[in-house]
Amino acid sequence: MTSEDRAERLRLLQKEASACTRCRLHEGRTTVVFGDGSHDADLMFIGEGPGQHEDEQGLPFVGRSGQLLSTLLERVGLSRPEVYIAKVVKCRPPGNRDPRPDEIDACKGYLVEQLKIIDPAVVVTLGNFSTKLLLKTEVGITRMRGQVYPWWGRHVVPTFHPAAALRNGPRVVEQMVSDLELAVSVIEQRPEPAPAEPSEPQQTAMFS
Repeated sequence: MTSEDRAERLRLLQKEASACTRCRLHEGRTTVVFGDGSHDADLMFIGEGPGQHEDEQGLPFVGRSGQLLSTLLERVGLSRPEVYIAKVVKCRPPGNRDPRPDEIDACKGYLVEQLKIIDPAVVVTLGNFSTKLLLKTEVGITRMRGQVYPWWGRHVVPTFHPAAALRNGPRVVEQMVSDLELAVSVIEQRPEPAPAEPSEPQQTAMFS
């Protein structure tokens, strides 16, 4: 798939998502938070669901959390336009609660397609929710971080959510830097590419 093909497929997918009414979350949204960044990215971040500012602006990780994420990327030699950032669900859950299973099920097809189109070498999960969901574990992020996990023909590197670093200070910030350095090192090793078109059982198993 060429870069132009990726860009067009993402554009069409975003257009579809912007009109989505598959679950109750569409009732309270201001805008769909589809994703942001390079459609050719080797590194993709996955967060949980949009918060208030993201819902208002239509972009993931804005405000203080977004500023910190940009700073962390700079520390490992990357910039935000070089990566791609998406969410498990594209509409804001009321009161910033965790997305519910039926909401995730209704929305997961968009994330599956984003992963297929972008085809990143490494996925960084931000925080407990997306880490537990993608890796199907009940182990907390403190124990999961700092390691590389094979997943869906790719590699996952879990790390803290930027909001946790803002709450807990420099120690967590440095751990996040270490995790991002690990993610970059995996990319630099050029692991075997994942299949371009995973089978349907693999797709539906992602969040089951």
